[in-house]
Parts: sequence; C-alpha cells; structure tokens
Amino acid sequence: MKLIWFDALLLLLQLLFSKAASEFNIETLPGYSGTLPVKLETGYIDVGETEEVQLFYYFIESESNPKMDPILLWLNGGPGCSALSGLFYEIGPLAFDVADFDGSLPSIHQNPYSWTKVANIIIIDWPVGTGFSYANTSKGYSSSDTKSAKDNYTFLRKWLSNHPMFMKNRLYVAGESYGGKLVPMVALEILKGNEAGFHPRIFLQGYIIGNGITDPNIDFNERIPYAHRMALIPDEYFESAKISCDGKYYNPDPKNLQCLYALRLIQESIKNVNGRHILEPKCKIMAPKPDELGCDQTLADDDSIDHLLLPSKMDGLWCRSETYATSYIWANDPTVQEALHIKKGTITDWTRCNRGLSYEHNIESVVQYHKILSKKGYEALVYSGDHDMGVPYMGTLKWIHGLNLTIDDEWRPWNVNGQVAGYTRKYKKNDFYLTFVTVKGAGHTAPEYNPEQCLAMLDRWLSLYPL
Repeated sequence: MKLIWFDALLLLLQLLFSKAASEFNIETLPGYSGTLPVKLETGYIDVGETEEVQLFYYFIESESNPKMDPILLWLNGGPGCSALSGLFYEIGPLAFDVADFDGSLPSIHQNPYSWTKVANIIIIDWPVGTGFSYANTSKGYSSSDTKSAKDNYTFLRKWLSNHPMFMKNRLYVAGESYGGKLVPMVALEILKGNEAGFHPRIFLQGYIIGNGITDPNIDFNERIPYAHRMALIPDEYFESAKISCDGKYYNPDPKNLQCLYALRLIQESIKNVNGRHILEPKCKIMAPKPDELGCDQTLADDDSIDHLLLPSKMDGLWCRSETYATSYIWANDPTVQEALHIKKGTITDWTRCNRGLSYEHNIESVVQYHKILSKKGYEALVYSGDHDMGVPYMGTLKWIHGLNLTIDDEWRPWNVNGQVAGYTRKYKKNDFYLTFVTVKGAGHTAPEYNPEQCLAMLDRWLSLYPL
C-alpha cells in the first residue's frame, strides 16, 4: 500500500513539475522598460501521435474582462510564419520601436490598438518548425494541412485542460493568410470533438479569417481581374487574357499559347507592383520572381536577416519588410530567449517565416469546410485589406457567394472616427451569419496596415454591434 501511495505521489509531482516547466508568466521582457502592461504567458504543449511535437505559444489575457471576454486562437500564415510576428506587428499589445531601431536590441512599446483590448488571445507557433516550436524526432518535423488541424485542436484541448478558469469562455478560431485556410479545418475538428463528447467541451462560437487563402483556384484566379479593376493593366490586356484563357488565369493550360502570351503581357505590367500592398514600394529584397501569379512567390517575403538593410533605408525608399529586422535581432538574443523560457538547444536560428518546412499542402480547397460549418449556426467574420493583390477581396467574395447564403444586410460603408473605414455586407443561412468586411487602404494582412480600424471592426463584431 505504501509503495502504491508513493508511486501515485511521484506521478502527481511529475505532472505538476511538467506543467510548471512548460507554462511561464512573463512579467518583464528585454527592450521593455518596467513591468509589462499585460499578463503574458508562454509555454509548450506536446501534440502528435507520440507527443513528439512541442508547440510553443504566447497567451495574453484580455485587458478588459478576462473571465468574460472571448478567447481567440490565432493562427498566423505561411505556413511557417511565427506567432511572434502576429504578436508584435499585428494584433498583440506590444510593438517594436522601428523608428529608432539602430541594429541593436530593439526597444518595445505598447500597441494602443491591440486586440487584447477586447479578447484573450492565444498565438501558436504552428506548424512544427515554426518560430520556437520543435520536435523531439526528425520524423516529427513532417507536417501537413490535415495534421496541423488535428495538432492545433489537440493543443487547444490540452491548453484549456491546463487553464480550467477559461473553459467556459466563448472561443473563436482566427487566422490570416494561409492560417485562414486552417481556420475552418480547426473549427470542424472542434465541432467533431464536441459531438464525440471529448473533454473539455470547447464553447466554439465562430471563426475569423483575414486576407485568408481558401481555394487557390478561386483566390489566385481573381488576381488578374483585381489588377484590371485597380487600373494596373489596360482593358485590352484583360480582355485578351479573359478570352484566350477562358477566365482561367491561375495554372493555365501550358498548351494554350495565346493564353500564355496574354498572361506574359500582364505579368510585365505588374511585376514591379508590391503584391502585398499595391501602393507600397516593391523593394529589392522583394525582387520579382519568375511567376508572381503563383502562391508562394507573391505572399512570401525574403526577409531573412542577411537581406535586411540597416538602418531601414534603401535608395531613399521606406520598405515595410525591412522593419522585420527588429524581430530577428530580438528573438535571437539569448536574454530574450531566457526571458521567454525557450528550451535551450531547441532553436539555434530563429526566423520570422520558415520557408524550409517539411509541409504537405494536402487540402487544396476548404470551401467544403465552410459549407459544413454554415449549417451549424456559427458566426463568421471574413475581412480583406482592399489593396492586397496576393489574396484579393474579389476571390474571397467569390467563394462566399458559392456558399449559397442569403444577403441579410446589403453592401454599405462602415466608419471609424467619422471616416469610411471600408465596406461590409452580411449574409445568413438559418442560424449561421457571415459578415464580410473590406478594410480600406489595407494590404496583406489588414491589422498591420490599419490597426485602429481593425480593432474597431473586431470590437463591434464581438459585441454583436453593427459595423
């Protein structure tokens, strides 16, 4: 009996130690003066068939009412772009002081438009190999769309089990760019888990997608109509491509020479346009690729530290991608990794977006996932920066129309500070409501360009207040 009691006590201590060793409350960070203004937690959750994958995360409590405010599970894009990127450049409460950055450890200040003003946020380094996430085996580094969806769901269940005080909070799966593709997949995993009676039951209320990839045959095919609409190509180029390509511009028939010629003329017209934001400079570190009508070529910046120029000036131009140098200097600093409680020896060279992942894109389209969710009575917010040519809003509208929803509120402007912030339309199907929003002047992705407007959008939507 004593031996059994001792074994049970040892197991309990191991569990407590394991939990304590993988979750840390962060009160100070290098670069920030004083105590952090928010409650920040970092940690690892093990997932995978043999728990060989360690997914690193940041959790920031709501600055309003953590016990009552919803939880957003935020998935960055890529795949392979770190959670830190979303935390510091988009929706998090902290931001690097880019203006005074001189190449040394950057200073950090508060982001007044953080989404933590209205929600608790979990941001994951997904898939394995991204940011500070790692695997214990070489085989563990292989991932895919379907595996990532299951791993992210497993992560969420385990995280909630470790944080019972948040089990009853409303939850929204949210993501951007390629993360938007995973959003409905993870939401469906949650739905299936709830229906199967898995514990804990997750109070999924809906999902949020920003500048999200859904189906490349829809999203990327709309790049040329978008370029025409934005006066980047002339009418005759567009009409020629439309006729010779029969409206199929993405992955055209290689035997259709007329189509290929028409697309080449268009490519010449737009090759020096920044696809992430058509009004911003196309810098040398974002040099034209052989085929910018493909997926990765348009959405991937080569922003590795070797290519970033300091200070952030090049030929007199300001280049947004150069501002990402702050993250490389900061995240690779040993004192920062110690403060974040990164496990020593797991990450030798942190990169903002890892383009060398062993990742299988095994789900081409997630339209069917949206159709399934549209029958279940959730709320969906789908927004697009209207100056994003990589995943243009026209493609997003096209797949939304394919869901056969009914228009509940017609197309109209929405305002912030008395100015038009974009346009919105609301759809419904039984108890399912989808709100589509454009963010005027924003690129890929919207919160990085128009943070004040995006916070207002989120706040109103979560409050069930009309945009």
